[in-house]
Amino acid sequence: MTVDGIRAWVRSSPGTHIWLLIIGITSLVIASASEGLESFLLHRSSSNIHELNRHPLQSLLVSGFWIADPSSFLLYAALFELIHANVERWLGTLRWLVTVAVAHIAATLISQEVLLMAIESHSAPRSMKHVVDIGVSYGLAGASGVLTYRVPRPWRWPYLVGAVLFFAVPLTTGGTFTDIGHAIALALGLACWPLTRGLPTWAPEEARIPVPVTVPEAVGQRLSGRDAPGRRRCRPRRENSSPRPPRP
Repeated sequence: MTVDGIRAWVRSSPGTHIWLLIIGITSLVIASASEGLESFLLHRSSSNIHELNRHPLQSLLVSGFWIADPSSFLLYAALFELIHANVERWLGTLRWLVTVAVAHIAATLISQEVLLMAIESHSAPRSMKHVVDIGVSYGLAGASGVLTYRVPRPWRWPYLVGAVLFFAVPLTTGGTFTDIGHAIALALGLACWPLTRGLPTWAPEEARIPVPVTVPEAVGQRLSGRDAPGRRRCRPRRENSSPRPPRP
């Protein structure tokens, strides 16, 4: 991929790459912090029950810009390029952002409510109110859900089955509140189908990244048409000129 191609790809999905840049910065902060500071930052940035009661809006927003393990940043970067960037290019930045925000916020609130019910019924310890609950996985699950409508038939159904199994299997094997959140986020992404109305499905020719046309190329393309060198131009007929007299 050329430099121009990379720039075109980044410009086509600005929200994805700004988000990824912030996660890269916070991952560097966690990687360079001491153990005590790391624990403080992760708990302070969590959207757990304790922080939701104290700072609901702040915890919901900030928790989406951190990952607990900085060593997994490259994996998340690959997933962002594979899922988020394609969804944003397809839906547009605004509709992509709405899908991700709905999945992240709703999955967080519902999963924490389920955890609170488990604590109140003594099925989970009260210390779970302070559990570290950060990351971008709910947004990724929501984007994976809406991406289903981008995949053309008949490959759409295997993709959907694979996505459902990926997030449903942990629930059947003793999943945690996080697994519940992933399943909810996937369902919410699928529920965003109205945002995809009128949009085309994926086609092989669309996988090519548009490269900006430079000035010499634009001139060459223009010359290749009616102004191409060596092509005779048809002179317009002069309406005002008098007809020639017939030869004797």
